[in-house]
Amino acid sequence: MLTSHHLSSLFEPDSVAVVGASEQPHSAGRVIFKNLLDAGFHGHLYAVNPKHETVLGQTCHHALEDIGRPVDTAVIAAPARTLNAIIQQCGRSGVRNAVIVTSVGEGGGQLERRILETARHAGVRLLGPGSLGIVRPDRGLNAALTKIAVGGGDLALVSQSGAMCSVVLDWAEANHVGFSAVVSLSSTIDVDFGEVLDYLAHDDRTRYILLYVDHIRNARHFMSALRSAARVKPLILLKAGRHDRGSEVAGSASLSDVVFDAAMRRAGVVRVQNIGQLFFAAKALASGFRPRVDRVAIVTNGGGPGTMAADRALDLGTPLVELSAETVAALDRLSGATRRCSNPLDLGGEADAERYREAIRILAKDPAVDNLLVILSPHAMTDPVDVARAVIELAAETRGLTLCCCWMGGGQVAEARKLLEQAEVPVFRTPETAVELLHNISGFYRGQALLLQTAGQTGSAGQAGSGGARMLVETLLGQRRSALSAMESKALLRSFGMPVTQTMVARDATEAMFVAEQVGFPVVMKIDSPDLVHKAAAGGIRLNLVGTEAVWNAFHDIVGTVRARYPEAQINGVSIESYLHRPNGRELRIRVFRDAVFGPVISLGAGGLTSDHFSNQAFALPPLNKVLARDLIDSAPVARLLDRYHDLPAADRGALEAAIVSVSDLASELPWVRELEVDPLIVDEAGAIVVDARVVIDQGPPAGGDRYAHMAIHPYPANLIHEFKLADGRRVRIRPVRPEDAAPVQAFFDGLSREARYYRFMEEIDELSPTMVARFTQIDYDREMALLAIIAEGGIDKVIGSARYALAPDGESVEFALAVADEWQRYGIGRRLMGALIDCARGKGWRSMEGDVLASNAKMLRMMQALAFKILPHPEQSTLKHVVKRLRG
Repeated sequence: MLTSHHLSSLFEPDSVAVVGASEQPHSAGRVIFKNLLDAGFHGHLYAVNPKHETVLGQTCHHALEDIGRPVDTAVIAAPARTLNAIIQQCGRSGVRNAVIVTSVGEGGGQLERRILETARHAGVRLLGPGSLGIVRPDRGLNAALTKIAVGGGDLALVSQSGAMCSVVLDWAEANHVGFSAVVSLSSTIDVDFGEVLDYLAHDDRTRYILLYVDHIRNARHFMSALRSAARVKPLILLKAGRHDRGSEVAGSASLSDVVFDAAMRRAGVVRVQNIGQLFFAAKALASGFRPRVDRVAIVTNGGGPGTMAADRALDLGTPLVELSAETVAALDRLSGATRRCSNPLDLGGEADAERYREAIRILAKDPAVDNLLVILSPHAMTDPVDVARAVIELAAETRGLTLCCCWMGGGQVAEARKLLEQAEVPVFRTPETAVELLHNISGFYRGQALLLQTAGQTGSAGQAGSGGARMLVETLLGQRRSALSAMESKALLRSFGMPVTQTMVARDATEAMFVAEQVGFPVVMKIDSPDLVHKAAAGGIRLNLVGTEAVWNAFHDIVGTVRARYPEAQINGVSIESYLHRPNGRELRIRVFRDAVFGPVISLGAGGLTSDHFSNQAFALPPLNKVLARDLIDSAPVARLLDRYHDLPAADRGALEAAIVSVSDLASELPWVRELEVDPLIVDEAGAIVVDARVVIDQGPPAGGDRYAHMAIHPYPANLIHEFKLADGRRVRIRPVRPEDAAPVQAFFDGLSREARYYRFMEEIDELSPTMVARFTQIDYDREMALLAIIAEGGIDKVIGSARYALAPDGESVEFALAVADEWQRYGIGRRLMGALIDCARGKGWRSMEGDVLASNAKMLRMMQALAFKILPHPEQSTLKHVVKRLRG
């Protein structure tokens, strides 16, 4: 199997040429070439400039071709007008990558397109234009336009802004923080976030990743790479442009930013809101700071600072720990009943180091206390240094407790703050900053739970429903329809399992009376018009009609009112349904809309006219399962309305979760849906039911063969599930892997013979580590696939075979692996798995499938021949064969 990433030659070059290297003081070429010399670049370094014979004492070549050998990476600091010609030189001389430091300026789009076309024709990958460059301290690679010395470390920085790179590097130098890699993307016309994250996720020297984002070019690739990297490494992200300058609400976040927030939450990424938070998060990560739960206890020697911290925690949704009765009693004894003990815990202005020490020890014994914020104000009776030393001792003593400090003030606390920093205990100047750090870093661990979730239809009933819904939509598209009636909208929802009220349409008053009699009184009458989004606001709803005369009058009243208010609206008649009397019901609204970047988005808020602004809603990207639906509910302001209140019983949250999942399935399986609104969805103790709905569809599906191309996150591919029958009648199911398959996959590995393990991994492996099990079961279906062959034994699913592919380093082909349990190797399981895997890879458009097979594995090689793989000599090892099957082209 190939092991190197296709961008390895960019980030781990053996040779670098600086095009535009110069003796000119303060020129970009001189700065970059000097940085490479000073850093002691480990490979071959070349200066290129037709105007110089030498640069900084090194021979200077007039052109790339003059070097006389291929170069891995060219760093280009030449005028913009020469860029296209230089990229042509790169192609002719075998340069594999070009880092373009030169900026093309505003209006340079045409030049960028020409450069990219030239690079693709020449087989050259581009970073930039306008990139600050790249830095890999462990390789002596400082090919960046900066005068800052970058130290080594385990933190990677990836930024679209060169200015942000400079700011972070300057801060890092002052705070003694080192980097494993620094990558400035800038324009991202070619190499983008996705590929860089791919590389860093598997880079052994990188443990944490910081991102600065301006814009996203490909949401699917971006989300795919984020989710893949976040499964193994913490990602901290800062994005500019949080507010919509055209918003009617001054200072409000834009809808696109709220959607971006939801996407980052789903990706398991910690999003920070400013440069300060990014710095503090970076420093905390580098020091091993690990708050795993987003709740906090606060101890202070002043009521004001404690209240400030509590206010900020509640602003962020970080709960304050409810102290146990035992903890409160112990604290009461400590304080001598001079003040009420609660959270925040105010020790008083006279608190000394011993009082702090005892209070922290008491709090550490409370099982509910995971994170503790220690605040100190420089009172006359408190020695900041003594308290700092006590905290440092306790940090080593109480390993299960995450400590964070805030030493407020200046000169009086400077020495204490320095001691805490040296002991790698996070310390801040303001309570708000400390709380923000706890909230942000703990968000990484909250996000891991969401990353484990796979969503998508997993049952045959759901797939059958989506098939029926597709037929309904295709019928409407054939009629050149876009806006569906309430009856049609409910039919679509019903096909995905949503409980809906029965609706019938009447075109005139006479028909309305007969329909009402058929439905049964009392009834509700609503205007049926594709042009009216909010029927109530248009005067188009009448409730609790109890007789034919009332129906007759209501029909004329509704139609007359709507025509008077909206004379241009198309009126098809009225819809009639049973009057639903749910006195304990909560009216909610579920919406689906398309975001320009992330595709379909689901929102949840209160129903009716008062919930239009998105600040009252919560957002999530489909696909969703029940766990993800529960997370959406819990993050919505309406969540508190669902609980028991006085005589009002608690609403059925399970029914709401199921309704949200049904809407998610619809949004995933029907790419034609542009808008969907369920309003109201009534939820009470008896369940949930759709009272009204509206759907708008596009005239035609999206182009391309990927049925989920409209989504930023690939759903669980239930369409790949199939069964076949063995000769003895037993049934085998083949399906994609899920995270909950960890135990069966481990059992499958444990049951393999030593020979079977060696054939699969090509090395002696006695056990699968938890990390390997997670890697095998927590996959991104957009970029890799793992199929399991499963047989039911005693009501328990048993894995008897596994086939998987992953994206190869070239980014266009996939590498496969196959294993079948020893006792099942005579039943054709391997061939069935490989056939399904090949079909899947071909459907995704990958160029080829390839892999390495031990030359001694005759059985596997025979199967490869039967499946039309070419069997080739391995380029490096005689004990292996390299097998390749073209899938397209």
